[in-house]
Amino acid sequence: MKEKDKGMKQKDPLEWEEISCEHIIQDEWIDLRRSAYRFPDGSIFEPYYSYSRRDYVVIVAEDTEGKYICVRQYRQGIKEVTTEFPAGGIEVKDGEGEQGGFCHGSGEYALQAAKRELLEETGYEAGELTHLLTVPSNATLADNYAHLFFAKNCRRIKEQSLDETEFLNVITYTEEEMEELIKSGGFQQAVHILAWLLSRRIRK
Repeated sequence: MKEKDKGMKQKDPLEWEEISCEHIIQDEWIDLRRSAYRFPDGSIFEPYYSYSRRDYVVIVAEDTEGKYICVRQYRQGIKEVTTEFPAGGIEVKDGEGEQGGFCHGSGEYALQAAKRELLEETGYEAGELTHLLTVPSNATLADNYAHLFFAKNCRRIKEQSLDETEFLNVITYTEEEMEELIKSGGFQQAVHILAWLLSRRIRK
């Protein structure tokens, strides 16, 4: 769990001290920063690039037949169509977010986002939703967190309701097919694989 009041924490001798920060891009999608840091030995390093984005949710969703609900969509980072679990950013109303409007560390928002993203991306509604873990998305460069959930007894109740930038297909896999997909490199999102492994632990 993250400490909200950093003033209460005793400073670790390995911490870096940020001595300057320039916001290169700061909008509703990202806060990209260029900083200078003082290292523990007193030396100064710059530039160091980091960013803020929204926290997001990943949902390992199992339908009533024991199959796992996945989506296929294009990921421009690796320029490939990937197979992954339903996922999406946590949305907050004006004045509710932190750090320039980005939502960080809110379990209540995360739960509602998991229900919403599953329904919008796949048309499925979760019968039961369990929080698995909240983990930094990329601790080296970013301050956002991934909230991982396991959804059981999911039923399709409507058609997809996609955003204007979303073009994805829904496909279901058995547990054995999921394992083979991961082993063969066909399931490429690292945090999604973590969610899968954690969901296997509570299914045993």
